[in-house]
Parts: sequence; C-alpha cells; structure tokens
Amino acid sequence: MSRSSTSPAAASDAMPAGTTQGAPQVLLAHHLKQLKLPTVLREYDKVAREAARDGVDHPRYLLRLVELELIDRERRLVERRIRQARFPITKSLDTFVFTAIPSLNKMLVLELARCEYILRRENIIALGNSGTGKTHIALSLGLAACQKGFSVAFTTAASLVHQLMEARDEKRLIRLQRDLLAVKLLIVDELGYVPLSPTGAELLFEVFSQRYEHGSTIVTSNLPFEEWTSVMGSERLTGALLDRLTHHVHILTMNGDSYRLAQSTARRKHSSRHNTSGATEKIDPETGEILSP
Repeated sequence: MSRSSTSPAAASDAMPAGTTQGAPQVLLAHHLKQLKLPTVLREYDKVAREAARDGVDHPRYLLRLVELELIDRERRLVERRIRQARFPITKSLDTFVFTAIPSLNKMLVLELARCEYILRRENIIALGNSGTGKTHIALSLGLAACQKGFSVAFTTAASLVHQLMEARDEKRLIRLQRDLLAVKLLIVDELGYVPLSPTGAELLFEVFSQRYEHGSTIVTSNLPFEEWTSVMGSERLTGALLDRLTHHVHILTMNGDSYRLAQSTARRKHSSRHNTSGATEKIDPETGEILSP
C-alpha cells in the first residue's frame, strides 16, 4: 500500500525562492509582505532589541509593533486622501495671518477645522474681495478634513463647469456626477470670477442640488450673494442655488486689505533689505508672508 508523502521539491515551492528549510527571518519577511504589514517588517527587529534591553514582555512588544503599524498606515491614508483631493498647493491654518482679516471669525474657523460640520452635512461659504485668503482658508479646511479621515475634492468653479460640459459631450456625465456626490467634502473655489454659460450654470446647479443634505460643500466667491445672478445668468437659478447652499451654512466674511497688496509691500521692504544686506528671502505668493529660507 503506497504512502502519500510530500516531496522536498513540493515543500520548497511553498516557500519564498532561495530559502532552505524556511529560514525564520526570510519566512517572516515573506509573510509580513503577504499580510501588507510593511512597518512591522521594517521595525520588528529594532523593537525586539529595545524590548529585550528594557525587559518588556511579549504582549507589550507586540502592542508596540501594532501601534507603529497603525500610525504609519494612517499617515499613508492621509497622504493618499491629500493626493486624491488634488489641492493646487497644501495650506494649513498655522500659516494664515488672521490679524490681516479682522472681519474673519477666527474662533469659527478653528471650530470648523474640527470637521464636525461634515458629519452634519453643512456647507461653508467664504465671501470677500480678491486677495483676502479665501482659497487659503478653503485649502486649510480641506487639509483638516483629509487628516480627519474624510474624502475631499478641490476644484475651481470654471474648471468644474468645464469638466461637466466635457463629460456631458462624452456621455459620462452621470459617472462624474456620481463621483462628485460620493466625496464627503467638495471645495469649489473662485465662484464669480468667470460668468457661466446657461448650460454651464445649470450643470453646476445640478451638482450643488445633488449634494444638498448629502455632503458638505465649501464655496469661495469674491461676490456678495446679490451679485451671484451675474455669474449664474438667471435669477431663478441663483435663487434656487442659494436656497440649497445656505440652508445649513457657515458664512465666513473675509473683507479687508488684499494679501497681494501686503505681498507688494513686503517685496518693497525685501528689496530695500536686499540692497543693504544682500540676503535673499522667499515670499508666499498668496499671503505675502516672508518665509524662512
């Protein structure tokens, strides 16, 4: 009676190439890669030496490894959400000069950075003249949302309308609308800088209408509400849009001296210092801040 057995060749096929008798370190590395635990793979040996040195028991050793993996995984997820948001530049509230815009409610902005408004599906509208940091605030709140675990999409109003019209012509409008509806926070920057065609205005309205009470939207505009008709081209459409956007909304008033004016002033001061000291400084193109070299 024949006895079934596993040949050495078959056994070696189950192990990573190049291993003999399954060397523990090689097998462990293989398994950790299969389990997608790159941080554990990178850190387990160092943490083991530290645990042995400090007399840490096995459960605490494993706890430390798992904590490192979770921290690193969350960092990678945040980085992925930031990439998917397609921010033109990364901005945070740490670099915003609140004192330059006295009309802006700083405490409200800091409260909004906690992102609880997203859970309540509320909107934010930032209104103010050109150059007062509306985009900076929108980008900062978008970054905070990514860090809190929410999906974000950033676009300008003109770019969004262009995407919608292109998708309509290519018969993929429904898919794009579905994608826009799926994100937890949609940021539409610079509404009001470019008048929209009747078709573009209707497509943009449809995006806002679909998101009403389904997801949060941040809109920035250089125009007061009473002038939005000049962009949308229709009082009826503008009224319906504002009705949806402002039902659950936080309004940020951002009127004040332009950051670009501050930038120009900073440049002149910089030029004067440069002529006397030869030092070179960098200036933030949006805020006019002098950045550290």
